Order: sequence, then C-alpha cells, then structure tokens
Amino acid sequence: MPLPSAAPRRLIVAITGATGAIYGVRLLETMRRIEGLETHLVVSGAGWLNLQHELGLTKDDVHALADVAHSVREVGASIASGSFATDGMIVAPCSMKTLASIAHGLSDNLIARAADVTLKERRRLVLLARETPLNLAHLRNMTAVTEMGGVIFPPLPAFYNRPSSIDEMVDDTVARVLDMFALGPARATAWTGLRGDA
Repeated sequence: MPLPSAAPRRLIVAITGATGAIYGVRLLETMRRIEGLETHLVVSGAGWLNLQHELGLTKDDVHALADVAHSVREVGASIASGSFATDGMIVAPCSMKTLASIAHGLSDNLIARAADVTLKERRRLVLLARETPLNLAHLRNMTAVTEMGGVIFPPLPAFYNRPSSIDEMVDDTVARVLDMFALGPARATAWTGLRGDA
C-alpha cells in the first residue's frame, strides 16, 4: 500500500489598495520558484486598481502568478476555513482599511476572513502595512494585531546593503518576509556587523 503523499506547504498572499503592489507581485514571482509551495491569491478591488496603475498588470497577468486565485467576495473559499491547512498569510501591501478590518475581526471579505482564520489557528500573519504618517487609529490597530499574534512589517528598505535600485530594495524586503516562514535556506542578506572605533 503506497504511503500518503505529504500535503503541500501553502501560503496565502493578499494584495490590497495601499501603494506598493510590487511587493505582492514580487512575492508571488519568488514563491513560484520554491518547490513544493502552493500559493493562494486574493486581491481587493482597490488592489486591482493599484496593480493596473502602478504596474500595468491585468487580472490574467496576476492570476497566472498564483497556483489558486480567489475572489475577494468568495467567503466560502477554502482559505476561509481553519480546516484548510496553510503555513500562514502575507498581506502585501496592507492598506489601513484592511488593517482595521483585521484588527477588529470584521471578516467582511475574504482577505479579512482568511487573516482572521490565520490568527485563530495560531498561524503566521504578516502585514506589509503601507501608510505615512500614521495616526492614532493606525497605531492602535497595529497594536491590536500584534497582540493577537500578527506581525506588522512595514516594507522599509535596508540601506546597509547599499541597494543600487528599487528592485534590489523590493527583493530584500521580500526575502526578509519569506524568511519568516522558514521555507528553506535564508534568502535575505545577513548582517555581519561593523568593525571600527567606537
């Protein structure tokens, strides 16, 4: 009798209406090269507007990057249930509207519902929150998500690597995010320290 095959590792990627659609797209492009990883994509209405405006991409272009694409209105999707095993979820970029919905447990669309499931199942939720400056509501919502076990991960570039292009800065952020899910060897450039007179 053959042994059952191992379930695939799965990650959910959501793209919302904050600026920085490139982060979600680059995550999907990078994840396609990780063997044994199944990606599930959800894009908000405003996310589609940004994908077209910032990157000139169509729905077909973006759907082709994921193994499974879900409509944001598809609240009966597999990823809306904790019984559907995943390694977690990344919202990249994460708008303040989506952050608020997650922080208050509204589950008013598939992105917020999948995030709620990720938190209740104690899986890793990473939000690439994009806004500046921040008001008190934003900060309180970030605190609430952190207290629930989520990770607030503003996509801030690391200049110690001396990036020479926007692509390098995006790639470094994507590598650091994916390293949080232990999907294989570390992708981000490790800091090795500085030597000099104090």
